[in-house]
Amino acid sequence: MKNVKSPSPSRRSKAAPARRVSTRQRSAYKVAEVEEIFRRFSVQRPEPKGELEHVNPFTLVVAVALSAQATDAGVNKATRPLFAVADTPEKMLALGEERLRDYIKTIGLYRNKAKNVIALSEKLIADFGGEVPRTREELITLPGVGRKTANVVLQMAFGLAAIAVDTHIFRIANRIRLAPGKTPDEVEVHLLRVVPEKYLFHAHHWLILHGRYVCKARRPECERCVIADLCKSPEKTCDIPAPLVELPPQVIPVPG
Repeated sequence: MKNVKSPSPSRRSKAAPARRVSTRQRSAYKVAEVEEIFRRFSVQRPEPKGELEHVNPFTLVVAVALSAQATDAGVNKATRPLFAVADTPEKMLALGEERLRDYIKTIGLYRNKAKNVIALSEKLIADFGGEVPRTREELITLPGVGRKTANVVLQMAFGLAAIAVDTHIFRIANRIRLAPGKTPDEVEVHLLRVVPEKYLFHAHHWLILHGRYVCKARRPECERCVIADLCKSPEKTCDIPAPLVELPPQVIPVPG
């Protein structure tokens, strides 16, 4: 089963709320420096891809909801046979909660997740004509769908520029002082303000991968960092950037 190709990004998500970011915590970078940071990330990984397999917006919502406290690989293993028989809300309801549990029992918290999938399927049919809504405000009304899940769906299913702040992004934004904030929501809004428009669509993918493979939680590997010369982190151990070359494709874990 292959991921559905996301539409070409053309704008920021209209669902992004107009919130005020605290003026006490500003980005440490000038506009030109932020532009250069994301230019280098784009050279490294021109087309980053998500790991969760899905065939349409509905199966993406389900897959992301199932991925909480579970590995993407484990979710994919369970959803391949599931989506072969239930790839719409109507088919999921026909499958029923008990049979759904049999498909996803290898995933953590599968009983509660099965209830949520059935409930969100019911709500999609009752309130949205069986179609996945295209705004964050509507998405978060679905059982088991929070702000982070909604942002992933907006980006991957509908091609809207949204940033789902996971632990990697929250750490990176604060560690390198790119978009500091005390909460994930504050970091999200700050990033939406500082990331250049043309790089916003893939920004959260690049930041996740940078945090997962280079700027690691326990010890950042600054010698492997392509923005080492630009980085303003007090934890930085190297000022010489790594060679800027395109890397082999790496899948992106869904923010969890």
